Amino acid sequence: MLVILFCLFTVVLYFLPTGFEGHIRQDSIRCQARVLSVDDANVQIYGMIHKGEQDVTLEILDGPFAGQRFDGHNQLLGQLDRDKIFRAGDKALAVISLDQKGDVEIVNPSDHYRLDLELFLLLLFSGLLLLFGGWTGAKALLSFIFTAMTIWKVLVPLLLQGMDPIGLSLAVVAFVTASVIFLVAGPTKTGTVAFLGALLGVGTSCLLAIYFTSKFHVHGAVMPFAETLLYSGYGHLNLTDIYIAAVFIASSGAVMDLAMDVAASMNEVVQKKPDISRAEAFRSGIRVGRAVVGTMTTTLLLAYSGGFITLLMAFMAQGIPLANTFNFIYVAVEILKTIVGSFGLVTVAPFTAMIGAFFYAGHKRNSAFENTQ
Repeated sequence: MLVILFCLFTVVLYFLPTGFEGHIRQDSIRCQARVLSVDDANVQIYGMIHKGEQDVTLEILDGPFAGQRFDGHNQLLGQLDRDKIFRAGDKALAVISLDQKGDVEIVNPSDHYRLDLELFLLLLFSGLLLLFGGWTGAKALLSFIFTAMTIWKVLVPLLLQGMDPIGLSLAVVAFVTASVIFLVAGPTKTGTVAFLGALLGVGTSCLLAIYFTSKFHVHGAVMPFAETLLYSGYGHLNLTDIYIAAVFIASSGAVMDLAMDVAASMNEVVQKKPDISRAEAFRSGIRVGRAVVGTMTTTLLLAYSGGFITLLMAFMAQGIPLANTFNFIYVAVEILKTIVGSFGLVTVAPFTAMIGAFFYAGHKRNSAFENTQ
């Protein structure tokens, strides 16, 4: 029943309007196009930098203009992270702008076409997950899609509308955590223990993020495309609160994993030893948490450091002292993310163990647990 319910929720979320559909230009068509030929006569090359304009001939592959050929222009800005160079045979995502009569006005090859490869990777991932996980893998895949839909259809639009980022994000994380855990574990004691433990861990990360973001003098503009968002007419947004929300959202998945590990392990212990005391159950949960948290914190470090490895390389290559490197705002915010996220991981194990001890173990041994506090 839960699977059916979440399938319905996911479908509803897919068709749920975000309220920003009107921002999409209606006088343009996006389609696949094959690059037939290119003309680089107006392209200036300065080392690795390309500037000027690349003329391309495109054959439209789908949409109302399928089979037709158009000349397009690829404007080069001299920025490696934004420019793209087309070659004959490439597939491009083309944007066809129409005039008031509906005739083609401009054809712009906006970028290389990657949607088919992204879909292939998603299908490959889904197939492997189903093959390995079976029915549990199917529920995990459903929770993956449901979470993605919730972020895109609920969290992002409401943030753009100016809702309190921290409160909204906490509510969305709690909702997603409950959905994923109860979908995978079912409405069981294990699911309840894991959910409550994860919620306390995320709450800890949230409080620490609020406190230390202020102490670090961090402004949310350090996030990618933050200034672009402000200049697009959303100057009312509190970017710093959005950054705080991003800190505990980023670690919530790992927190959820650890809470489920501890809860499921404690449940297995209690199943094998039904007369276990709360103190013994608590200690078992702590031992499981210790074993898992050591690798989880390193996982967060690797995940975050991989995103700014080129920044560290640039600092080292220029001989910038280590003190300056770690004091630099872009490095400091990643350190804050890593350590605050790790706080959530470290605390979720004892939280979950404590909750599990009360949920799983018998009430007749309650005094033994209390004596250990």
